[in-house]
Amino acid sequence: MSRKFFVGGNWKMNGDKKSLGELIQTMNGGKVDPNVEVVCGAPSIYLDFARSKLDAKFGVAAQNCYKVPKGAFTGEISPAMIKDCGVNWVILGHSERRHVFGESDELIGQKTAHALESGLGVIACIGEKLDEREGGITEKVVFAQTKVIADNVKDWSKVVLAYEPVWAIGTGKTASPQQAQEVHEKLREWLKTNVSEAVANSVRIIYGGSVTGGTCKELASQKDVDGFLVGGASLKPEFIDIINAKA
Repeated sequence: MSRKFFVGGNWKMNGDKKSLGELIQTMNGGKVDPNVEVVCGAPSIYLDFARSKLDAKFGVAAQNCYKVPKGAFTGEISPAMIKDCGVNWVILGHSERRHVFGESDELIGQKTAHALESGLGVIACIGEKLDEREGGITEKVVFAQTKVIADNVKDWSKVVLAYEPVWAIGTGKTASPQQAQEVHEKLREWLKTNVSEAVANSVRIIYGGSVTGGTCKELASQKDVDGFLVGGASLKPEFIDIINAKA
């Protein structure tokens, strides 16, 4: 089964209306491969702005949300609010949410369940830290993270799994195409065993961690790499080159 290539841009806490407006103009005017699904993760305060300015062919994602529709949760946003802005995706479990803000596997699972129940697509992030890779427990860590997500998913067609080795995010170190393929393949095997063969074959597993115009083509050629979650490079014109990695 062919899986539609998926490229997410995670703008993180970057940009203002001027710089993001320029980036959006570049994207709207760029030649992009029509066979690629593209979603831009905007800061929550700019979700409305991004959705109103970006061409309809591009999706928009929130970078986080909470696990209930509304209430006394100062500083949080809900899937209902995200959808009200015309936005259809959310990034959950990013390593910065896990390791900078202390989000637990359990909370990320609860958020995933609520986002999916609310009709959002979820880009669910998993990945090991450097000491975990060096300790030889990469699989143990990513399988445990994946299990908590899987336990909260009923409809896998709305989920993209993003494998992001934490040691490669924003460090300039990229997992080699072979390292990425190895983990993606093992994740697919885990899904086959623990969810179903159909889900394992259809779900998109994308790679994140210092993806650039220079590294994207070889990564994209790996059998089980179905796209990217791009950080810093998604704020630059080279994002177009990354979208077109398979072209």
